[in-house]
Amino acid sequence: MTYCVGMMLDRGLVFMSDTRTNAGLDNISSFRKQHRWAAPGDRVVTLMAAGNLATTQAVVSILDERTKAPEERQPSLMSMPSMFQVARLVADTLREVISQHAETGQRADSSFNATLILGGQIAGGPPRLFLIYPEGNFIEASADTPFFQIGETKYGRPILVRAYDPAMGFDEAMKLLLVSFDSTVKANLTVGAPFDYHLYEADSLAAGPTGRIEADDPYFESLSKRWGAALKEALENLPPFDGAG
Repeated sequence: MTYCVGMMLDRGLVFMSDTRTNAGLDNISSFRKQHRWAAPGDRVVTLMAAGNLATTQAVVSILDERTKAPEERQPSLMSMPSMFQVARLVADTLREVISQHAETGQRADSSFNATLILGGQIAGGPPRLFLIYPEGNFIEASADTPFFQIGETKYGRPILVRAYDPAMGFDEAMKLLLVSFDSTVKANLTVGAPFDYHLYEADSLAAGPTGRIEADDPYFESLSKRWGAALKEALENLPPFDGAG
């Protein structure tokens, strides 16, 4: 399973993804699920994927191959005039890969499905964030839907819904996302560290701070312990239920 979050802020875009693709008693596998393409001064594009690993790797490989010589490998996401056109290209590529896999492999409808979060900015346009479905259609983030989650979403969603603020800075956004990921990891073995992140500053047209947070990262360990203690203290401070007898 997977957990990825893309978030819109007044300051820019924030991306975080886990790396676990398989979890068993004697078999835990990790792969990068976050990918970036950048042409400084012109565009920055970030893609995160959840679903069938063969499908997502094929999509990324095709997109990446087309960026190496755009004049010979059209269409390329590095030549699209807007983020909307990039979203259409990525969506078409995803749909084609799923269709090709289904024709040559298993027939189960969901066997090769994948869902993507795409975000970035192209010169002349604003930062934009999209959620792309296996069928090849997509929706765009807005003030009403300012963040997208894919993969194992339910455990980490409550804290995002309650605490998200578009005016928060990158430091607060990272803290919020790490609490969301910590809640997910504690509830589901199939999501796990390390976590990859990218902080994109609006109108910079350059890749922002990126990094990987390991499970034993001192800040993450401290945050997890303090969040757990704070929840317990908050519960204890709530008024008692009078009907317990």
